[in-house]
Amino acid sequence: MKNQAIDNKELILALEELEKEKGIKKEYLLESIEMALVTAYKRNFDSLENVKVQMDEKTGATHVYSLREVVKRAMDKDTQINIKEAQKINPNYKEGDVVETEIVPRDFGRIAAQTAKQVIIQKLREAEREIIFTEFNDRKGEIVSRISTKSR
Repeated sequence: MKNQAIDNKELILALEELEKEKGIKKEYLLESIEMALVTAYKRNFDSLENVKVQMDEKTGATHVYSLREVVKRAMDKDTQINIKEAQKINPNYKEGDVVETEIVPRDFGRIAAQTAKQVIIQKLREAEREIIFTEFNDRKGEIVSRISTKSR
């Protein structure tokens, strides 16, 4: 049986469900996933360029942007663009601006799905630890016992 990638809308629904059940804000999870995707992109594509990842919080669509600073003479094509080239894209660009160009990396969907899954699992564990810590921290000085609901 073939592994199927998670549908973008399913991801958003899952994040909304986690927000309801675990109290982890959907926006926090989306930001965490975006940051992890930047790292995954740079690692998997040996990229030195500045990138930004944005996920649409309604549809789950993921967009990757290359960020390059507008300069008089570009010395590093991955992080800079000369002003003449930038003004071909948009005549209003001036020195110091940042040009965002959407890029569509090959196989990024698979990498994004794996990364999103890892981030969500990590954030769930952190939230559960925080809940347990808060529960027992409030009971400082009491003798308590607890039976774990997880089988190890």
